[in-house]
Amino acid sequence: MRGYSRWILLFVVVLIALSIWAIYPPGEKINLGLDLRGGMHLVLEADETRIPPGVSVKDTVDTALEIIRNRIDQFGVMEPTIARQGEKRIVVDLPGIEEPQRAIDIIGRTALLDFKLLNERADIQAALEGNVPSGSELLYDAEGKAYVVEKESLLTGAAIKDARVEIGEWGQPYVSIDFTSEGAEKFAELTGRHIGERLAIILDDVVKSAPVIRTRITGGKAVIEGNFTMDEASELRIVLKSGALPVPLNIIQHTTIGPSLGRDSIQKGLISGLAGFVAVIIFMGIYYKKAGMIAISALILNLIFIMAALAALKATLTLPGIAGMILTIGMSVDANVIIFERIREELRRERAPRSAVDVGYDRALRTILDANITTLIVSLLLFQFGTGPVKGFATTLSIGILASLFTAVVVTRAIFNLILEGKPVQKLSI
Repeated sequence: MRGYSRWILLFVVVLIALSIWAIYPPGEKINLGLDLRGGMHLVLEADETRIPPGVSVKDTVDTALEIIRNRIDQFGVMEPTIARQGEKRIVVDLPGIEEPQRAIDIIGRTALLDFKLLNERADIQAALEGNVPSGSELLYDAEGKAYVVEKESLLTGAAIKDARVEIGEWGQPYVSIDFTSEGAEKFAELTGRHIGERLAIILDDVVKSAPVIRTRITGGKAVIEGNFTMDEASELRIVLKSGALPVPLNIIQHTTIGPSLGRDSIQKGLISGLAGFVAVIIFMGIYYKKAGMIAISALILNLIFIMAALAALKATLTLPGIAGMILTIGMSVDANVIIFERIREELRRERAPRSAVDVGYDRALRTILDANITTLIVSLLLFQFGTGPVKGFATTLSIGILASLFTAVVVTRAIFNLILEGKPVQKLSI
Protein backbone atom coordinates (compact mmCIF):
# COMPACT_ATOMS: atom_id res chain seq x y z
CA MET A 1 0.00 0.00 0.00
CA ARG A 2 2.82 2.41 0.87
CA GLY A 3 4.47 2.20 -2.54
CA TYR A 4 1.23 2.84 -4.35
CA SER A 5 0.09 5.87 -2.33
CA ARG A 6 1.10 8.43 -4.96
CA TRP A 7 -0.61 6.45 -7.70
CA ILE A 8 -3.76 6.12 -5.61
CA LEU A 9 -3.89 9.85 -4.97
CA LEU A 10 -3.29 10.55 -8.66
CA PHE A 11 -6.18 8.21 -9.46
CA VAL A 12 -8.32 10.11 -6.94
CA VAL A 13 -7.48 13.42 -8.63
CA VAL A 14 -8.58 11.97 -11.97
CA LEU A 15 -11.79 10.73 -10.36
CA ILE A 16 -12.46 14.18 -8.92
CA ALA A 17 -12.02 15.77 -12.36
CA LEU A 18 -14.34 13.23 -13.97
CA SER A 19 -16.87 13.67 -11.17
CA ILE A 20 -16.97 17.44 -11.56
CA TRP A 21 -17.37 17.00 -15.32
CA ALA A 22 -20.23 14.52 -14.73
CA ILE A 23 -22.03 16.79 -12.27
CA TYR A 24 -21.61 20.23 -13.82
CA PRO A 25 -23.99 21.93 -14.23
CA PRO A 26 -25.92 20.09 -11.48
CA GLY A 27 -29.29 21.48 -12.53
CA GLU A 28 -29.02 19.72 -15.88
CA LYS A 29 -27.08 16.56 -15.05
CA ILE A 30 -28.92 15.32 -11.93
CA ASN A 31 -32.57 14.33 -12.28
CA LEU A 32 -34.81 15.53 -9.47
CA GLY A 33 -37.62 13.30 -8.28
CA LEU A 34 -41.30 14.11 -7.98
CA ASP A 35 -41.01 15.31 -4.38
CA LEU A 36 -38.24 17.79 -5.26
CA ARG A 37 -39.27 18.94 -8.71
CA GLY A 38 -43.02 18.85 -8.28
CA GLY A 39 -45.43 16.91 -10.47
CA MET A 40 -48.09 14.24 -10.23
CA HIS A 41 -48.35 10.82 -8.61
CA LEU A 42 -51.03 8.38 -9.77
CA VAL A 43 -52.00 4.87 -8.71
CA LEU A 44 -54.17 3.10 -11.28
CA GLU A 45 -56.07 -0.15 -10.71
CA ALA A 46 -57.34 -2.46 -13.43
CA ASP A 47 -61.07 -3.21 -13.46
CA GLU A 48 -61.03 -7.01 -13.11
CA THR A 49 -64.70 -7.29 -14.05
CA ARG A 50 -63.86 -6.08 -17.58
CA ILE A 51 -61.04 -8.52 -18.27
CA PRO A 52 -62.05 -11.00 -21.03
CA PRO A 53 -62.48 -14.65 -19.99
CA GLY A 54 -59.33 -16.71 -20.31
CA VAL A 55 -57.01 -13.67 -20.09
CA SER A 56 -54.84 -13.37 -16.98
CA VAL A 57 -54.74 -10.23 -14.85
CA LYS A 58 -50.93 -10.16 -15.13
CA ASP A 59 -50.94 -10.14 -18.96
CA THR A 60 -53.67 -7.50 -19.03
CA VAL A 61 -51.82 -5.17 -16.65
CA ASP A 62 -48.51 -5.73 -18.49
CA THR A 63 -50.17 -4.68 -21.76
CA ALA A 64 -51.78 -1.65 -20.09
CA LEU A 65 -48.42 -0.65 -18.62
CA GLU A 66 -46.74 -0.62 -22.04
CA ILE A 67 -49.59 1.37 -23.58
CA ILE A 68 -49.41 3.95 -20.77
CA ARG A 69 -45.64 4.15 -21.25
CA ASN A 70 -46.13 4.86 -24.97
CA ARG A 71 -48.74 7.53 -24.25
CA ILE A 72 -46.54 9.30 -21.71
CA ASP A 73 -43.54 9.18 -24.07
CA GLN A 74 -45.63 10.92 -26.76
CA PHE A 75 -46.97 13.39 -24.19
CA GLY A 76 -43.37 14.52 -23.64
CA VAL A 77 -42.83 14.08 -19.88
CA MET A 78 -39.14 13.85 -18.95
CA GLU A 79 -38.00 11.02 -16.65
CA PRO A 80 -41.39 9.48 -15.85
CA THR A 81 -41.62 6.50 -13.49
CA ILE A 82 -44.07 3.79 -14.54
CA ALA A 83 -44.12 0.54 -12.58
CA ARG A 84 -46.38 -2.25 -11.43
CA GLN A 85 -47.56 -2.37 -7.83
CA GLY A 86 -48.90 -5.72 -6.80
CA GLU A 87 -50.97 -7.75 -9.24
CA LYS A 88 -53.39 -5.22 -10.71
CA ARG A 89 -52.04 -1.75 -9.97
CA ILE A 90 -49.79 0.63 -11.90
CA VAL A 91 -47.90 3.52 -10.28
CA VAL A 92 -47.17 6.56 -12.46
CA ASP A 93 -44.91 9.45 -11.36
CA LEU A 94 -44.73 12.45 -13.71
CA PRO A 95 -42.18 15.01 -12.41
CA GLY A 96 -42.35 18.59 -13.64
CA ILE A 97 -45.72 18.18 -15.37
CA GLU A 98 -47.59 21.44 -15.96
CA GLU A 99 -50.97 20.09 -17.15
CA PRO A 100 -51.99 17.37 -14.67
CA GLN A 101 -55.62 17.10 -15.78
CA ARG A 102 -54.65 16.70 -19.42
CA ALA A 103 -52.19 13.97 -18.43
CA ILE A 104 -54.93 12.17 -16.47
CA ASP A 105 -57.24 12.33 -19.49
CA ILE A 106 -54.57 10.83 -21.74
CA ILE A 107 -53.40 8.13 -19.34
CA GLY A 108 -56.81 6.96 -18.15
CA ARG A 109 -58.71 7.07 -21.44
CA THR A 110 -59.50 3.56 -22.60
CA ALA A 111 -59.50 4.66 -26.29
CA LEU A 112 -61.69 1.87 -27.63
CA LEU A 113 -62.30 2.93 -31.24
CA ASP A 114 -65.09 1.28 -33.21
CA PHE A 115 -66.57 1.76 -36.67
CA LYS A 116 -70.26 0.80 -36.64
CA LEU A 117 -73.19 1.37 -38.97
CA LEU A 118 -76.06 3.61 -37.93
CA ASN A 119 -79.48 1.95 -37.73
CA GLU A 120 -81.31 4.65 -39.68
CA ARG A 121 -84.54 2.66 -39.69
CA ALA A 122 -84.81 2.93 -35.90
CA ASP A 123 -87.09 5.46 -34.21
CA ILE A 124 -84.84 7.72 -32.09
CA GLN A 125 -87.71 8.81 -29.84
CA ALA A 126 -88.72 5.21 -29.15
CA ALA A 127 -85.10 4.32 -28.43
CA LEU A 128 -84.87 7.21 -25.95
CA GLU A 129 -87.92 5.75 -24.19
CA GLY A 130 -86.17 2.41 -23.85
CA ASN A 131 -87.36 0.61 -27.00
CA VAL A 132 -83.99 -0.01 -28.64
CA PRO A 133 -84.20 -2.44 -31.61
CA SER A 134 -82.63 -5.85 -31.17
CA GLY A 135 -79.00 -5.90 -32.29
CA SER A 136 -78.65 -2.13 -31.82
CA GLU A 137 -77.65 0.21 -29.00
CA LEU A 138 -78.25 3.83 -28.07
CA LEU A 139 -75.16 6.09 -28.00
CA TYR A 140 -74.59 9.84 -27.77
CA ASP A 141 -72.12 12.33 -29.15
CA ALA A 142 -70.22 14.91 -27.05
CA GLU A 143 -73.13 17.38 -27.34
CA GLY A 144 -75.74 14.88 -26.16
CA LYS A 145 -77.27 14.03 -29.55
CA ALA A 146 -78.59 10.44 -29.62
CA TYR A 147 -77.77 7.81 -32.24
CA VAL A 148 -78.97 4.26 -32.70
CA VAL A 149 -76.07 2.16 -33.97
CA GLU A 150 -75.57 -1.51 -34.76
CA LYS A 151 -73.84 -3.44 -31.98
CA GLU A 152 -71.57 -5.25 -34.43
CA SER A 153 -68.17 -3.56 -34.77
CA LEU A 154 -67.00 -3.56 -38.40
CA LEU A 155 -63.51 -2.29 -37.57
CA THR A 156 -61.64 -1.41 -34.36
CA GLY A 157 -58.71 0.75 -33.33
CA ALA A 158 -56.43 -2.30 -33.49
CA ALA A 159 -56.29 -1.68 -37.25
CA ILE A 160 -54.74 1.79 -36.84
CA LYS A 161 -51.07 2.22 -37.81
CA ASP A 162 -50.66 5.99 -37.35
CA ALA A 163 -52.63 9.08 -36.37
CA ARG A 164 -51.98 12.76 -37.08
CA VAL A 165 -53.55 16.11 -36.28
CA GLU A 166 -54.41 18.13 -39.38
CA ILE A 167 -56.22 21.40 -40.03
CA GLY A 168 -59.30 21.61 -42.24
CA GLU A 169 -60.02 24.35 -44.75
CA TRP A 170 -61.96 26.35 -42.13
CA GLY A 171 -59.16 26.12 -39.58
CA GLN A 172 -60.83 23.30 -37.62
CA PRO A 173 -58.43 20.58 -36.39
CA TYR A 174 -59.26 16.94 -37.04
CA VAL A 175 -57.46 13.61 -36.65
CA SER A 176 -56.30 11.76 -39.74
CA ILE A 177 -55.68 8.04 -39.27
CA ASP A 178 -53.77 5.52 -41.35
CA PHE A 179 -54.75 1.86 -41.23
CA THR A 180 -52.47 -1.14 -41.34
CA SER A 181 -52.44 -3.07 -44.62
CA GLU A 182 -54.98 -5.54 -43.25
CA GLY A 183 -57.08 -2.71 -41.79
CA ALA A 184 -57.00 -0.83 -45.11
CA GLU A 185 -58.41 -3.86 -46.91
CA LYS A 186 -61.22 -4.26 -44.36
CA PHE A 187 -62.03 -0.54 -44.48
CA ALA A 188 -62.17 -0.56 -48.28
CA GLU A 189 -64.41 -3.63 -48.18
CA LEU A 190 -66.88 -2.26 -45.64
CA THR A 191 -67.14 1.17 -47.32
CA GLY A 192 -67.67 -0.49 -50.69
CA ARG A 193 -70.40 -2.74 -49.27
CA HIS A 194 -72.30 0.06 -47.47
CA ILE A 195 -72.30 2.99 -49.95
CA GLY A 196 -75.06 5.44 -49.08
CA GLU A 197 -75.20 4.38 -45.42
CA ARG A 198 -73.85 6.29 -42.42
CA LEU A 199 -70.79 4.96 -40.60
CA ALA A 200 -70.44 5.96 -36.95
CA ILE A 201 -66.90 6.51 -35.64
CA ILE A 202 -67.13 5.78 -31.90
CA LEU A 203 -64.48 6.39 -29.24
CA ASP A 204 -65.15 5.01 -25.75
CA ASP A 205 -68.90 4.75 -26.50
CA VAL A 206 -69.09 8.39 -27.65
CA VAL A 207 -70.00 9.07 -31.27
CA LYS A 208 -67.35 11.36 -32.72
CA SER A 209 -68.81 11.60 -36.21
CA ALA A 210 -71.26 9.73 -38.47
CA PRO A 211 -70.51 10.57 -42.10
CA VAL A 212 -72.36 9.14 -45.12
CA ILE A 213 -70.26 6.68 -47.15
CA ARG A 214 -70.20 8.26 -50.62
CA THR A 215 -67.85 5.81 -52.31
CA ARG A 216 -65.51 2.91 -51.64
CA ILE A 217 -62.56 4.32 -49.72
CA THR A 218 -59.17 2.87 -50.62
CA GLY A 219 -55.67 3.91 -49.56
CA GLY A 220 -56.14 3.01 -45.91
CA LYS A 221 -56.98 6.50 -44.64
CA ALA A 222 -59.86 8.01 -42.67
CA VAL A 223 -60.57 11.12 -40.63
CA ILE A 224 -62.21 11.70 -37.26
CA GLU A 225 -63.96 15.05 -36.90
CA GLY A 226 -65.84 16.41 -33.92
CA ASN A 227 -65.38 20.15 -33.31
CA PHE A 228 -62.08 19.49 -31.55
CA THR A 229 -59.80 22.09 -30.04
CA MET A 230 -56.13 21.65 -30.88
CA ASP A 231 -55.41 20.13 -27.45
CA GLU A 232 -58.32 17.70 -27.77
CA ALA A 233 -57.18 16.63 -31.21
CA SER A 234 -53.62 16.13 -29.93
CA GLU A 235 -54.86 14.01 -27.01
CA LEU A 236 -56.95 11.89 -29.37
CA ARG A 237 -53.95 11.39 -31.65
CA ILE A 238 -51.84 10.20 -28.72
CA VAL A 239 -54.34 7.66 -27.41
CA LEU A 240 -55.14 6.33 -30.89
CA LYS A 241 -51.50 6.01 -31.89
CA SER A 242 -50.50 4.26 -28.65
CA GLY A 243 -53.42 1.83 -28.81
CA ALA A 244 -56.45 1.09 -26.66
CA LEU A 245 -56.12 -0.05 -23.08
CA PRO A 246 -57.14 -3.70 -22.73
CA VAL A 247 -59.22 -2.88 -19.65
CA PRO A 248 -60.46 0.31 -17.97
CA LEU A 249 -58.13 1.68 -15.28
CA ASN A 250 -59.54 3.38 -12.20
CA ILE A 251 -57.56 6.13 -10.47
CA ILE A 252 -57.45 5.15 -6.79
CA GLN A 253 -54.82 7.69 -5.70
CA HIS A 254 -53.98 11.07 -7.18
CA THR A 255 -51.44 13.43 -5.63
CA THR A 256 -50.19 16.68 -7.18
CA ILE A 257 -47.05 18.30 -5.75
CA GLY A 258 -46.33 21.93 -6.59
CA PRO A 259 -42.83 23.07 -7.58
CA SER A 260 -42.69 25.48 -4.61
CA LEU A 261 -43.03 22.54 -2.21
CA GLY A 262 -40.18 20.83 -4.05
CA ARG A 263 -37.99 23.93 -3.69
CA ASP A 264 -38.75 24.05 0.04
CA SER A 265 -37.77 20.37 0.35
CA ILE A 266 -34.46 20.98 -1.42
CA GLN A 267 -33.74 24.01 0.76
CA LYS A 268 -34.50 22.18 4.00
CA GLY A 269 -32.51 19.15 2.86
CA LEU A 270 -29.50 21.32 2.04
CA ILE A 271 -29.75 23.16 5.36
CA SER A 272 -29.93 19.93 7.38
CA GLY A 273 -27.10 18.38 5.36
CA LEU A 274 -24.94 21.46 5.77
CA ALA A 275 -25.67 21.62 9.51
CA GLY A 276 -24.67 17.98 9.93
CA PHE A 277 -21.57 18.49 7.82
CA VAL A 278 -20.44 21.51 9.86
CA ALA A 279 -21.07 19.66 13.12
CA VAL A 280 -18.96 16.73 11.91
CA ILE A 281 -16.14 19.08 10.84
CA ILE A 282 -16.08 20.77 14.25
CA PHE A 283 -16.10 17.46 16.14
CA MET A 284 -13.44 15.78 13.98
CA GLY A 285 -11.22 18.85 13.96
CA ILE A 286 -11.30 19.25 17.76
CA TYR A 287 -11.13 15.58 18.70
CA TYR A 288 -8.74 14.20 16.08
CA LYS A 289 -6.87 17.38 15.07
CA LYS A 290 -4.95 16.98 11.78
CA ALA A 291 -6.17 13.43 11.30
CA GLY A 292 -9.70 14.78 11.58
CA MET A 293 -9.03 17.11 8.65
CA ILE A 294 -7.98 14.11 6.58
CA ALA A 295 -11.32 12.48 7.42
CA ILE A 296 -13.16 15.67 6.41
CA SER A 297 -11.38 15.71 3.03
CA ALA A 298 -12.47 12.10 2.52
CA LEU A 299 -16.02 13.09 3.43
CA ILE A 300 -16.06 15.86 0.82
CA LEU A 301 -14.78 13.38 -1.76
CA ASN A 302 -17.51 10.98 -0.71
CA LEU A 303 -20.25 13.53 -1.43
CA ILE A 304 -18.68 14.43 -4.80
CA PHE A 305 -18.53 10.78 -5.83
CA ILE A 306 -22.15 10.20 -4.81
CA MET A 307 -23.39 13.12 -6.91
CA ALA A 308 -21.23 12.03 -9.85
CA ALA A 309 -22.56 8.46 -9.64
CA LEU A 310 -26.17 9.74 -9.59
CA ALA A 311 -25.46 11.82 -12.70
CA ALA A 312 -23.59 9.04 -14.52
CA LEU A 313 -26.26 6.42 -13.76
CA LYS A 314 -29.06 8.89 -14.62
CA ALA A 315 -30.57 8.05 -11.25
CA THR A 316 -33.28 10.27 -9.78
CA LEU A 317 -32.56 12.24 -6.61
CA THR A 318 -35.52 12.27 -4.22
CA LEU A 319 -36.07 13.69 -0.75
CA PRO A 320 -35.42 10.27 0.85
CA GLY A 321 -32.33 10.18 -1.35
CA ILE A 322 -31.08 13.35 0.31
CA ALA A 323 -31.75 11.64 3.65
CA GLY A 324 -29.61 8.74 2.43
CA MET A 325 -26.78 11.16 1.60
CA ILE A 326 -26.98 12.73 5.05
CA LEU A 327 -26.88 9.27 6.63
CA THR A 328 -23.82 8.50 4.52
CA ILE A 329 -22.03 11.46 6.13
CA GLY A 330 -22.35 9.82 9.52
CA MET A 331 -21.40 6.37 8.22
CA SER A 332 -18.33 7.69 6.42
CA VAL A 333 -17.08 9.45 9.53
CA ASP A 334 -17.88 6.37 11.62
CA ALA A 335 -15.39 4.32 9.60
CA ASN A 336 -12.71 6.95 10.17
CA VAL A 337 -13.46 7.04 13.89
CA ILE A 338 -12.91 3.28 14.13
CA ILE A 339 -9.62 3.58 12.25
CA PHE A 340 -8.35 6.54 14.27
CA GLU A 341 -9.16 4.86 17.58
CA ARG A 342 -7.23 1.80 16.47
CA ILE A 343 -4.25 4.00 15.54
CA ARG A 344 -4.45 5.72 18.93
CA GLU A 345 -4.30 2.36 20.66
CA GLU A 346 -1.15 1.45 18.75
CA LEU A 347 0.45 4.82 19.49
CA ARG A 348 -0.24 4.33 23.22
CA ARG A 349 1.69 1.07 22.93
CA GLU A 350 4.56 3.22 21.67
CA ARG A 351 4.56 1.92 18.13
CA ALA A 352 6.21 4.06 15.45
CA PRO A 353 3.71 6.27 13.57
CA ARG A 354 4.13 4.37 10.29
CA SER A 355 3.61 1.02 12.01
CA ALA A 356 0.67 2.37 14.05
CA VAL A 357 -1.11 3.55 10.87
CA ASP A 358 -0.59 0.21 9.11
CA VAL A 359 -1.74 -1.87 12.07
CA GLY A 360 -4.65 0.48 12.83
CA TYR A 361 -6.04 0.23 9.29
CA ASP A 362 -5.50 -3.53 9.09
CA ARG A 363 -7.27 -4.21 12.39
CA ALA A 364 -10.14 -1.81 11.70
CA LEU A 365 -10.80 -3.12 8.19
CA ARG A 366 -12.80 -6.19 9.20
CA THR A 367 -15.09 -4.24 11.54
CA ILE A 368 -15.70 -1.58 8.86
CA LEU A 369 -16.44 -4.17 6.18
CA ASP A 370 -18.86 -6.07 8.43
CA ALA A 371 -20.82 -2.92 9.28
CA ASN A 372 -20.95 -1.56 5.73
CA ILE A 373 -21.68 -4.85 3.95
CA THR A 374 -24.65 -5.62 6.20
CA THR A 375 -26.03 -2.13 5.56
CA LEU A 376 -25.39 -2.54 1.82
CA ILE A 377 -27.35 -5.82 1.79
CA VAL A 378 -30.33 -4.11 3.43
CA SER A 379 -30.18 -1.18 1.00
CA LEU A 380 -30.10 -3.57 -1.98
CA LEU A 381 -33.16 -5.37 -0.63
CA LEU A 382 -34.92 -2.02 -0.24
CA PHE A 383 -34.08 -1.16 -3.85
CA GLN A 384 -35.28 -4.53 -5.12
CA PHE A 385 -38.60 -4.66 -3.29
CA GLY A 386 -39.30 -0.99 -2.55
CA THR A 387 -41.07 1.54 -4.74
CA GLY A 388 -40.68 5.24 -5.44
CA PRO A 389 -39.12 7.12 -2.49
CA VAL A 390 -37.83 3.92 -0.88
CA LYS A 391 -35.81 3.16 -4.01
CA GLY A 392 -34.44 6.71 -3.99
CA PHE A 393 -33.23 6.25 -0.43
CA ALA A 394 -31.72 2.83 -1.23
CA THR A 395 -29.93 4.18 -4.32
CA THR A 396 -28.07 7.01 -2.60
CA LEU A 397 -27.36 4.87 0.46
CA SER A 398 -25.84 2.07 -1.65
CA ILE A 399 -23.69 4.47 -3.64
CA GLY A 400 -22.69 6.26 -0.44
CA ILE A 401 -21.61 3.04 1.27
CA LEU A 402 -19.34 2.06 -1.63
CA ALA A 403 -17.93 5.59 -1.90
CA SER A 404 -17.31 5.84 1.87
CA LEU A 405 -15.51 2.49 1.91
CA PHE A 406 -13.18 3.71 -0.82
CA THR A 407 -12.53 7.15 0.68
CA ALA A 408 -12.27 6.03 4.33
CA VAL A 409 -10.16 2.91 3.82
CA VAL A 410 -8.11 3.64 0.70
CA VAL A 411 -7.86 7.41 0.23
CA THR A 412 -7.20 8.42 3.85
CA ARG A 413 -4.59 5.65 4.21
CA ALA A 414 -2.81 6.89 1.09
CA ILE A 415 -2.78 10.42 2.55
CA PHE A 416 -1.32 9.15 5.84
CA ASN A 417 1.37 7.19 3.98
CA LEU A 418 2.26 10.22 1.88
CA ILE A 419 2.54 12.46 4.97
CA LEU A 420 4.74 9.94 6.81
CA GLU A 421 6.79 8.96 3.76
CA GLY A 422 10.52 9.10 4.54
CA LYS A 423 9.76 10.18 8.15
CA PRO A 424 9.35 6.96 10.15
CA VAL A 425 9.90 8.67 13.47
CA GLN A 426 7.72 11.71 12.82
CA LYS A 427 5.25 12.41 15.60
CA LEU A 428 1.66 11.72 14.59
CA SER A 429 -1.01 13.98 16.08
CA ILE A 430 -4.23 12.09 16.49
